[in-house]
Amino acid sequence: MKTTFQSPFKSLELKRFPVRPRELLQAWDSADELLLVELSRADLIGKRIAIINDHFGALTLSLNSFDVTSYTDSFVSAKALACNRDLNQAVEDQGGSTTGRDLNANSLIHDLDQWSGVYDFVVIQLPKSNSFLEEILSSLTPHLRSSSKIICGGMIKYISKTSFELLEKYIGPTTTNLAQKKARLIFASFEKGPAALPEKVTLSVPPFDQPLVNASNLFSHGKLDIGTRFFLEHIPSGNFETILDLGCANGIIGMMAKRINPQAKLIFCDESYQAVQSARLNYEGAYSDEAQFVCTNCYENGISDSLDLVLCNPPFHQHNTVGDFIALQMFHDSFRTLKKGGVLRVIGNSHLGYALTLKRIFGNSTMVASNQKFVIFDAVKLF
Repeated sequence: MKTTFQSPFKSLELKRFPVRPRELLQAWDSADELLLVELSRADLIGKRIAIINDHFGALTLSLNSFDVTSYTDSFVSAKALACNRDLNQAVEDQGGSTTGRDLNANSLIHDLDQWSGVYDFVVIQLPKSNSFLEEILSSLTPHLRSSSKIICGGMIKYISKTSFELLEKYIGPTTTNLAQKKARLIFASFEKGPAALPEKVTLSVPPFDQPLVNASNLFSHGKLDIGTRFFLEHIPSGNFETILDLGCANGIIGMMAKRINPQAKLIFCDESYQAVQSARLNYEGAYSDEAQFVCTNCYENGISDSLDLVLCNPPFHQHNTVGDFIALQMFHDSFRTLKKGGVLRVIGNSHLGYALTLKRIFGNSTMVASNQKFVIFDAVKLF
């Protein structure tokens, strides 16, 4: 795997997070490269730069000599940025290539209401979710002026017509460059004015009376996805003291578990800051007791032998990388943090082969329910 990234600004050592044995994917893509080449042609001295959705730090760390604010909704991306910052600081301390000013000086934010002042350049790695892009753009409009330049990058297969429409709605007319290495840039100058944030999406989910908040970067933003609906029909009841909603999204699975097991203490975790905030708002709107809300990678820092039940609907992608690596870590984290006799209940598409994976980790798996698309399994920690 290639780890040395040569940007027009500096040489960096970059690794993906979490670090996995035999990792074959590099920690940047062609869109990162095109964005940095374009920025190298601009005068950035004394300018304020907003960077959005930097996956592993290639953009933020290349530009750390300038006045940068970097936003991400992803704990994994934030951790990657911190790890790569420390890695490159160590290289500099050992007499390697200079990486610029103190890497800790960058401002990293996780909430779209934390923008401040006016930005001269906005650099966006286009997100997969159009609803998320719309919220990002609208949140920026009070912090732009007519001279502000917006540069978006993405791999061609993930750039949609809606991306152009949203840029034209909130920013101004767009232009684009010729594709290079399967990536493309979109340019816009700010010609609009401050815009109101899009109306928040809420979902009505019986038996809960209060509509549930479903933030813009959550999967199936506009409705409850069919896998979650099926999972809600099969939440177990028992003498559970502590229940973890692993990869909680808006928290509905954990909330249903609390309704069925009112004695239990609930923990909600996700790698999306928006997801954890949505789960908190929804839970506190439905229950008066305290739950725990954690933004983390899977459940890597969870206390060993502490849980009675884990409920999990694993995602199958990290950014644009598809695979079962997140599910595998979730299953391993569940095994470590469950008490002896504790149960992991997991749902997945029937073709994913979770039964064999769970047997390798737990030594057992039992099918609880299935339909034409999904299968639900239990795995018990026996030792």
